[in-house]
This record gives sequence, C-alpha cells and structure tokens, in this order.
Amino acid sequence: MLKQFFILCSGADTDILNDCSVGEQNKYAGIGATVFFTAVMATIAASYALFTVFDNLYSSVFFGLIWGLLIFNLDRYIVSTIKKRDNILDEILQATPRIMLAVIIAVVISKPLELKIFEKEINQVLLEQKNELTLANQNQIAEQFNPKISELENEIVSLQSQIDTKETEVNALYDTYISEAEGTAGTKLLGKGPVYKEKREKHDAALIDLQNLKTENKAKMASLEAEIAMLQDNYKTSVSDSQPIIDNFDGLMARVNALSKLPWLPSFFIFLLFLAIETSPIIAKLLSPKGEFDFRLEDQETTVKTWTMQKVAERKLLLKTDNDINNRVYNDIADEEEVINFKRKKARELMQLQADAFFKNQKNAL
Repeated sequence: MLKQFFILCSGADTDILNDCSVGEQNKYAGIGATVFFTAVMATIAASYALFTVFDNLYSSVFFGLIWGLLIFNLDRYIVSTIKKRDNILDEILQATPRIMLAVIIAVVISKPLELKIFEKEINQVLLEQKNELTLANQNQIAEQFNPKISELENEIVSLQSQIDTKETEVNALYDTYISEAEGTAGTKLLGKGPVYKEKREKHDAALIDLQNLKTENKAKMASLEAEIAMLQDNYKTSVSDSQPIIDNFDGLMARVNALSKLPWLPSFFIFLLFLAIETSPIIAKLLSPKGEFDFRLEDQETTVKTWTMQKVAERKLLLKTDNDINNRVYNDIADEEEVINFKRKKARELMQLQADAFFKNQKNAL
C-alpha cells in the first residue's frame, strides 16, 4: 500500500510500471518518497513562516498545507516530465530548467526552517535591534519636545534671576539704613535721624516691590512649570504609544534580515541540504541507466506517435486524391454542349430579370 502511494507520488505511469520488475518499481517508489517528504518539509517550513506573519496556528497550518500541495505538484511534474534519452547531453539540457526551478524551491523551503533552527540567535539580534530602535525613537521624540522645554526653563531662570537681583538690591538698602543707624556709614551719626528715615523708606518701598515681584514671577514660574510637566507627560505618552510598534518588530522580514547578520556558513549548509533533497529525484533519473519502464514508455509513446503520423498522412493523401478527381471531373464536363446550353439559358433569364428590375426602378423614380 505504501509502495503504491510512493509510486503515485513519483508521477510514473502505473499501468506500465505494474508490468515492470520489482526493482524498477522500487526505484520509482524511492523517487516518489523523496517527492512526498520534500512536500512535507515544505508544509512545515511554510506553516512556520506564515505563523510569524499571521500569529495564528490554524491559518498558518491551512495555508502551509496549500503550499505543501503546490510544491508536491511541482516536484511530481518535474520528475514525471524528465524522460531518459539516448544522448546524455539532451537529458542535461532537458533537465536544466527543471533544476533551476528546483533550486528556487529549495531556497523557499530552506529559509523558514533556517529561521526556526536559528531562532534563539535571531531573537538575540532582534533584541539588540529593538534596543537601538527604542533609543533612537526616544531621541527622535525628544527632539520634538526638548526645544520648547529648554525655552520654558530659560524663562523660569530669567524670572528667578529677576527675583534674585531685586533681593540683592533690597538687602543692599537694608545694610545701608542699618549702617546709617549705627553711625558706621553715611552721615556717621549714631541714631535714627532724617537720613536714616529716608533710607528706611526707600528700603521698605523696595521690599514691597520685591514681594510683588515674587508673587507675580512665582505665578508665572508655576504656569511655566505646569507647561513643562505637560510637555514631559506628552513625551512619555508618545514614547509609550510608539513602543508597541518596536516591540512587535519581529515579523518575517525582520527575522530574515536578522538571519543575514549571522554567519552565513551554517545557513548555506542547510540550503545545500534542501537543494540536495529537492534535486535528488532529478539527479537520480539522470544518473540511472535506461530501465525497463523507460523502454516500455518509449514503446508506448512511439506507437501512438507512429499511428498518429500514419493517420495524418492518410488524411493528407485522401484530400489530395479527392482534389485530383474533382479537377478531372470538371475538366471533362467543361466542353459538353448540353452543359453550355444550360448555362446560356440561365444567363439569358438572369439578364431579363435584371432588365425588368431596372425598368421598375426607373418608372417609380419618374
């Protein structure tokens, strides 16, 4: 049962192969087994590749089965259409396009399995890339907010500088009127005289201005700090909103690119393995000698070809003979008086009908 299934997978004519030897049947069963297991590997590879895209097991398996059936049909077609010939060069030329197609199929099959085999190494590369993208994303977003935040911080510094300057001025006035009272500066008269009173009033006025300035500037500074806090919150929100995009940076294309960052030799050997599997049925047919099945198939094909050519030749000969007979018949009756008189009579009747029709048309026109 299993042997018949693999023979069916090989694409060989079972009616012919059933009359061949057991060894010939085993050869094609082996070719069919290669075709079948290549399709199984293609199904697994495609399912994994699609799972990285859809992230859904059932959808991935469904489309993976479709892809596996497609590869199975292609391989079966490739193997079944290669026929043994008496000239090895003709066989190689016949197989060249099919080998090229097999190489393409091998690349498509091997790549998803490489992604699965080197999954841990690829995850490490993706992690490094995600970290780089996260830092770059934060810097890019910060470039949108930092200029405004720096401008607001400079305004706060400027407002605080105004307060500090005013405080320095008030402190200086305070020292002046105290020194006047102590007699260590100014008039150098001990006691609270008119000069002291004048300087004290000047200090008190400056102190009131300082208090008003502090009230105004602190209100402005509070507003600016609130605006800075809002900008910082917007920055954090933008970073958190964009971070899931970076976290999901592990799709099929990202993994293929990450695979290219790894050493090429292991991937190349895996590709060679699948290339050997994919081309093995073709190579086996090219290297194997012409067997019993090939002779029987050639006999059947040449029989049909010869019979078809015979029927075509007979039809051509029949057509030529019929044309020759018709030509002779018409040539023989062309000179008979009875035929000529009959044609003359019909021609006269036709001319009369034409004359009558012309007369009626002219009469209706008048």
